[in-house]
Amino acid sequence: MTSFAGVRALVTGGASGIGAAVTAGLLARGARVAVLDLSVDGLPDGVVGYRCDVADRASVNEAVDAAAQALGGIDVVVNNAGVGAAGTVADNDDEEWLRVLNINVVGIARVSAAALPHLRASADAAIVNTASVAATHGLPQRALYSASKGAVVALTRAMAADHLREGIRVNCVNPGTADTPWVARLLEAAADPAAERLALEARQPHGRLVTADEVAASVLFLADPANGSTSGVSLAVDGGMHSLLLRPDL
Repeated sequence: MTSFAGVRALVTGGASGIGAAVTAGLLARGARVAVLDLSVDGLPDGVVGYRCDVADRASVNEAVDAAAQALGGIDVVVNNAGVGAAGTVADNDDEEWLRVLNINVVGIARVSAAALPHLRASADAAIVNTASVAATHGLPQRALYSASKGAVVALTRAMAADHLREGIRVNCVNPGTADTPWVARLLEAAADPAAERLALEARQPHGRLVTADEVAASVLFLADPANGSTSGVSLAVDGGMHSLLLRPDL
């Protein structure tokens, strides 16, 4: 449980859901952690928090610089901040398309660019981005969200190619539907929340939602300095949805 001893990690969207699970996992393994989020109230003891809007470059630059100063550098960046979107291509206007892409895709670029000088100085530099099963599967009512997460996967590979010879590994996780506050809000808005939850659980081969801790475990695997030859990888955390097609129970 000390695989991250001495590692200085920055987690965006680290105050809740998957980001909070990543933060807790890093702490438990000996890392020093800074969280960047819209609200940083209630963070665990030992975590430094900075209010940050990843949609705004000045906010990002200020928060990343403050985190690097507090930690004494940055070795790991977990780009987890993001927003959801529902609907077909006809259901979101131009403003919403630009807002979601600005946060989910350009936000990753902003944070990573701000952290690059610090990562270049690290012997164990790694970036892990949060994408989604929506990047690889056509899910109904998720056109904008899927487009943004598909871009995250492509961006991850491009960043891995750009920065590998600088000693910076870049990977991403593709979670299935996870049991997070965002999904809980989606369920609450459904006409029949219980039926919607059952449908989401049945969509994944193992028959349940993915837990935030399970996604965090994969993030930690990709960020671990021991995995120095792992870069440009998209790791599915979806109960087998990416490659298994099981027969329904009769």
